[in-house]
Amino acid sequence: MAAAAALEAAAPTDALWGLVHDFVMGQQEGPADQVAADVKSGNYTVLQVVEALGSSLENPEPRTRARGIQLLSQVLLQCHSLLLEKEVVHLILFYENRLKDHHLVIPSVLQGLKALSLCVALPPGLAVSVLKAIFQEVHVQSLPQVDRHTVYNIITNFMRTREEELKGLGADFTFGFIQVMDGEKDPRNLLVAFHIVHDLISRDYSLGPFVEELFEVTSCYFPIDFTPPPNDPYGIQREDLILSLRSVLASTPRFAEFLLPLLIEKVDSEILSAKLDSLQTLNACCAVYGQKELKDFLPSLWASIRRESSQRRTILEMLLGFLKLQEKWSYEDKDQRPLNGFKDQLCSMVFMALTGPSTQLQLVGIHTLTVLGAQPDLLSSEDLELAVGHLYRLSFLEEDSQSCRVAALEASGTLAALYPVAFSSHLVPKLAEELRVGESDLTRGDGPTQCSRHLCCLQALSAISTHPSIVRETLPLLLQHLCQVNKGNMVARSSDVIAVCQSLKQVAEKCQQDPDCCWYFHQTAIPCLLALAVQASMPEKEPSVMRKVLLEDEVLAAMVSVIGTATTHLSPELAAQSVTHIVPLFLDGNVSFLPENSFPSRFQPFQDDSSGQRRLVALLMAFVCSLPRNVEIPQLNQLMRELLELSCCHSCPFSSTAAAKCFAGLLNKHPAGQQLDEFLQLAMDKVEAGLGSGPCRGQAFTLLLWVTKALVLRYHPLSSCLTTRLMGLLSDPELGPAAADGFSLLMSDCTDVLTRAGHAEVRIMFRQRFFTDNVPALVQGFHAAPQDVKPNYLKGLSHVLNRLPKPVLLPELPTLLSLLLEALSCPDCVVQLSTLSCLQPLLLEAPQVMSLHVDTLVTKFLNLSSSPSMAVRIAALQCMHALTRLPTPVLLPYKPQVIRALAKPLDDKKRLVRKEAVSARGEWFLLGSPGS
Repeated sequence: MAAAAALEAAAPTDALWGLVHDFVMGQQEGPADQVAADVKSGNYTVLQVVEALGSSLENPEPRTRARGIQLLSQVLLQCHSLLLEKEVVHLILFYENRLKDHHLVIPSVLQGLKALSLCVALPPGLAVSVLKAIFQEVHVQSLPQVDRHTVYNIITNFMRTREEELKGLGADFTFGFIQVMDGEKDPRNLLVAFHIVHDLISRDYSLGPFVEELFEVTSCYFPIDFTPPPNDPYGIQREDLILSLRSVLASTPRFAEFLLPLLIEKVDSEILSAKLDSLQTLNACCAVYGQKELKDFLPSLWASIRRESSQRRTILEMLLGFLKLQEKWSYEDKDQRPLNGFKDQLCSMVFMALTGPSTQLQLVGIHTLTVLGAQPDLLSSEDLELAVGHLYRLSFLEEDSQSCRVAALEASGTLAALYPVAFSSHLVPKLAEELRVGESDLTRGDGPTQCSRHLCCLQALSAISTHPSIVRETLPLLLQHLCQVNKGNMVARSSDVIAVCQSLKQVAEKCQQDPDCCWYFHQTAIPCLLALAVQASMPEKEPSVMRKVLLEDEVLAAMVSVIGTATTHLSPELAAQSVTHIVPLFLDGNVSFLPENSFPSRFQPFQDDSSGQRRLVALLMAFVCSLPRNVEIPQLNQLMRELLELSCCHSCPFSSTAAAKCFAGLLNKHPAGQQLDEFLQLAMDKVEAGLGSGPCRGQAFTLLLWVTKALVLRYHPLSSCLTTRLMGLLSDPELGPAAADGFSLLMSDCTDVLTRAGHAEVRIMFRQRFFTDNVPALVQGFHAAPQDVKPNYLKGLSHVLNRLPKPVLLPELPTLLSLLLEALSCPDCVVQLSTLSCLQPLLLEAPQVMSLHVDTLVTKFLNLSSSPSMAVRIAALQCMHALTRLPTPVLLPYKPQVIRALAKPLDDKKRLVRKEAVSARGEWFLLGSPGS
């Protein structure tokens, strides 16, 4: 028995010895992997491997020793995670000692140390010990490339895992690395070495007295001169080396005194690539260097830059970086500013860029001009006049230079706030003349080119309205232009009026930060807009097409936007002044505060049968629903009753909807109490009477919807009753589809009323509360509803879920997903689109749950990718793309089917559909491939 056990124990040792012999003496490579596999499986320990290698490691022949250490190192590279701390200690001591061995042995020793540098069980202090031994015993640059690369890997591994220990070496570590890197020529190694230097600096290792030495050992490669050989298997490009070295050179201001003279020298080089690299490196340095580092070199740097004409864009980018940097510097004396001595040449260079042939050059020129203008005393009055002229020209560029035009408008706004006098003197008169010419062109009905210039002019006027003094010039121009429409002096289309209103809104937004400017805009623009609208609403003997433009839905909506924006930022005191004029205008016809208030008949929007006057209730809504909550509204009781009456008038849906929204907006802000209860009771009586039967059912439903929203937002107790009433209408043959769409309104943010900006009471988690209170009833109603009514419930549910914050939806997803999938089969495109929009983020955020329904999802998404609706096709393809985030094994069975099916939308007649199809099909093609 004892003999058998001994034989059994000896068997693996004999087998191991045989593998060692085959590798060391037989020069076979396969046994190394076999030994590593046996160690991983537990057949042998690393100690047994060392014992089996004993004679090889002590052999007097260097090649044999090298072969033995090579086997041990290859095993450690595969098994380092299995080592115990005490084993690591002994192995480190062994390998450090072998660094003194014959040069043939060193490559295998370094491989072993690389394996040990990856050990989690490495005791403190040994990383420092290994690096000291390498620095002391190994002349790295005499080694082959692959062995030098191994040394860099060892250093990288220790810097990643033993940073504090290495920092304990102080500047000795930096000096040791300088010796290692000095003379390196191989691009594969340089990429790693540059990365190490960057980490030395960025992670705050001590450089000690070796700053210049570290600079010299890296800057000697500047500028990079490397052409990759044909069919290079390593794929290293010249650009990789350039960017890596640049990140080192620009990483610390401590290099400035050495680097800047080098860059100035290279800027003057006749080699184009050296010039470009130098300028781009200077640009990178501007983000890091400070005043102290740059100011001494600025004269010679500027002299070199002025001589350079072939790289204007790069020079400007570098100057832009420098200007941004100078903004952070403080000076007691303006003459201390480094660029003040070169401002004339600098401006000349910027202005040349603004007239350059390249869009990219012009863009950099515009950005540089903006930053240049922010520097005190750099732009003279003559420079400003030239700058304004350039910005004027760039603001009217054609469509293919849209990015330049937008940048010029933005720059104009920034600089106008800093130099209002220059813009008032030089730009506003030009724009006023352009607007006058545009009016003449519109009078003649000229073509689209002139209309485009007219639009550009309006945008420029609003863009420069960034200073109160300029607003006092641009606002009258815009309002006067709008008056020309009302007087019938132009062949105006609704789009022209809307464009003016959009410019007015932008001016109003710019005024919001200045209370005085905000009040000036409000008391100037609002009476003018109201007067124009009232005049247009008056009956005429000969109806004017041009005046009626002002009463179109889209135009009134644009005016609503202006009035709301001009009101939201008023102080309560000023708002209270305004409300005493505007509410009596609508209730009593008091037009005394309006300019040019001589009208042919009374203004009575609530009594008059004229739909024109009633339509202007939308403008009243914009004003009163944007007031601060604590502003008292005169004649509120009468106003609410008039709004309620008009809201159920069936002759003008636009007016009745505006009245319902206005009533709801006031209801939302009204403090709790008896008066609010009375208003609510009046509204419910009106709703129930209107919903019964007759021509006003649609208007009564709209009133119900807006009142419900007003109460849902503020958590009013009656909101649950109104929501239940709304759910009941889902079964109504006439109102069911509209009731389903109503859930979208309840969950969405509005733009004109019931907004936080307009001071409405909007509780922060109203959507979550609405979901919790109402979705169970919607689900129950769906299951109980007749087949022809189920789509309405699905539509309502889809709208609620689509607008719910996803973290709230995810826990409920397992119970609701089956209903969402059923909604995809609903023939209503709105339901399909809403459901797809809801499902797409869920595919990304809840892949495990969605994986359970992958078969249904694939089928339905592919079917909808052929929908008649372009929006549905796009959303379905986006969902097909998102499906690829599910676990790959779940998707692979569907890959052939999906790739075939997605070939069809590749030929879709709409470009946006084709784009999504390409993206989705590409992801499915890559599914399951290596690295995907």
